[in-house]
This record gives sequence, structure tokens and C-alpha cells, in this order.
Amino acid sequence: MHIRFVRTLLFGLVFAVVVLCTSATSFAAIGIAVSFAPPPLPVYEQPLCPGDGYLWTPGYWGWGDDFDDYYWVPGTWILPPDVGFLWTPGYWGWGNGGFLWYDGYWGPQIGFYGGVGYGFGYFGVGFVGGRWDNGHFFYNRAVSNVNITDIHNVYNTTVNVTTVNHVSYNGGKDGITARPTPEEEAAAHDRHVGPVAAQTQHAKQARNDPQQRASANHGKPAIAATPRSGDFKDRGAVAAREADGNYTPPANRGANAARGEGHASGTSTPGHVRELPPAEKPPAPNTGDAKRDKQYQKQQDKLYAQQTKERQKVAQQQEKEDQRAAKQNDAAKQQVEQRHQQQTQQLQQKHQQQQQQMQDRMAAPRGRR
Repeated sequence: MHIRFVRTLLFGLVFAVVVLCTSATSFAAIGIAVSFAPPPLPVYEQPLCPGDGYLWTPGYWGWGDDFDDYYWVPGTWILPPDVGFLWTPGYWGWGNGGFLWYDGYWGPQIGFYGGVGYGFGYFGVGFVGGRWDNGHFFYNRAVSNVNITDIHNVYNTTVNVTTVNHVSYNGGKDGITARPTPEEEAAAHDRHVGPVAAQTQHAKQARNDPQQRASANHGKPAIAATPRSGDFKDRGAVAAREADGNYTPPANRGANAARGEGHASGTSTPGHVRELPPAEKPPAPNTGDAKRDKQYQKQQDKLYAQQTKERQKVAQQQEKEDQRAAKQNDAAKQQVEQRHQQQTQQLQQKHQQQQQQMQDRMAAPRGRR
């Protein structure tokens, strides 16, 4: 049976059935191991692309180790960190007695994402929702929801999807059986970077929303996708149309999760600024206008220097307060720790918002600047 994909999240698997290889060292798992599988992927419509240059990143189930439940991170449109970069989604894979999360990344080639059919161009292998051409991204209107009045770099290539299902994980009981191709393994070793700040903040917001948890929405989240990252109240945000069955987590699901190395998808807030990952310098602007690019580069450099200085200042102040708190009682120490965690979270959110605003300005059509 052949089904034409028309901007509704149908999940396709267009690969041959092979034996899962869980020892592929080129795909490093992070976070915790969960002994029960994530819910099926919900069915939802893709929101309208907010502007030229944004790329689609599909929704996925994250795991909250502090509340022992899967939660839905809505699909959303994101500005890539560099021209020519594409998003390889993360996925859940069975290994070592549990389901492990393999984080997604940006790079010049699409890598292995478990064969999971996320839809909207991600049908298990590669990506057919658009392509880069001479420094500009062109959208395939057959699978990408774009407004051709505002975005003219489009094309239309019909995609036929076979063997439709909603399975959200690789391996294990009833999981997808797929292994990476040599080309996908090479992509994992190629130049790439992890999720950008907007994606990290987007996932954190989903993690902190109780309604996004599978035990609350039963696999049918009210916020399934958003036009812009982190804006769950946007009128363009869409709800899941349906779920593939009613999700019922194990009664003792807390006992089914074992902590692993690293951090789970949707990490807890660092307690100190010094624990934040190193700040990444934004890629060079490429709007096609050399004069405008030079102007934006100066603004980027100024923002980067300002944020670096702020991080150093707060980190030094926190270090001094830690030294003073070490001589005080436990209650006082706890208050200092809580204040530092709040400071760190606020600073991180502030910098992420500043970076996203800078990216939005560079991506906005000239007539809207």
C-alpha cells in the first residue's frame, strides 16, 4: 500500500528490515536507561514555518528522572547554527537492559536516527523536507508547511511512504529494527554540533509542563508542535489529533529507571554558572548582503563578549559566596545553593533569549526589519 504524505504526521519506515546492532560506537547514548518503552508518536499537523531559513525539528518523548515519566517535547521550527547544516533527530534505542536516549545533532549530513518515522520529511532514513542550494534552504512543499507568499525558495517533490506506524523507539520488544548505514555512521563522525540554545530551552519548558507528561496526556499532548521554539501559547501551536492507543505507564515506573552516565534528555538546572556548558560563538552571518553581514557580525561579537563577561562576573560572585557559606550552618548553605541555582537558570534563559532574538533579526525578511 502506498500513501502520499500531505503535511499530516504519518510515520513511514522506508528501510529494509535488518538486525539491530546496539554496539555502534559512533552513536553515543546519554542520560538514563528506562526499562519500559516510550509511548507511540502522536499524530499532529505541522505548524506554518515562521520565516525563511527555519528548519523543522520533529517532536519526541523525553524522560524526566525526577518525576519518573516520559514527556512530549513539541516539534518546532529552529534556525540552524550554520549554513548547510541539517538536523539529525535524537531517538530512543534498546541496549544494556533498557531504553537509552541518543541525542540529536546538527551537521552537513543526516545521520542515523533509529529508523523512527517522525514525519514531515523524516521517514526513518535521511530527510526529504528540503535541501540546501548555494547557501539558501529550499523547502519541499509536499511535506513542509510554508507560506509561498513570504517564502519563494520552494519546490515540490511527492514522497511515497510505505509501512506506516507510530513506533517511537529502536530495538526491544516491538521496536523498529534498523541499523545505521555506512553513510549514516560517517555523518556521526563528520563535523557537527549539538542542539542550539533555543532547542535546549524548548525541551526544558516541555519538561516543566505537567500536561506534557505521558501519564497526564496519555500519549496525546495538547501542545504537539509550535511555530517557534518555547512559545507554547502561540495561536499557531497545534494539538495532537490522536494517539496510537492509550498509554498506561507501569505502576512502579520510578523503579524501572536506572541512572546512567551523563544527563537525561531535559537536564536539571545546573547549580552554578561554572557548571554551564561553554558558550558557543555564533556562526558567521550569511544573509547574502556583505554590508549587512558585517553589521550583524559586529552585533554578534558584542553580544558574545557581553555574555561572557556576565558569566564570569556571576561565577566569581558565586564562588565567593560559596566560600563564605562553607563556614555557616546547613540551612544557610542550602539557601545559598538555591539562590545560585536560580541565578544560573535566569542567566542562562536571558542569554538564550538574547541569542534567539539575534537569530530572528538576521532571519527576518528585509521588509519586516
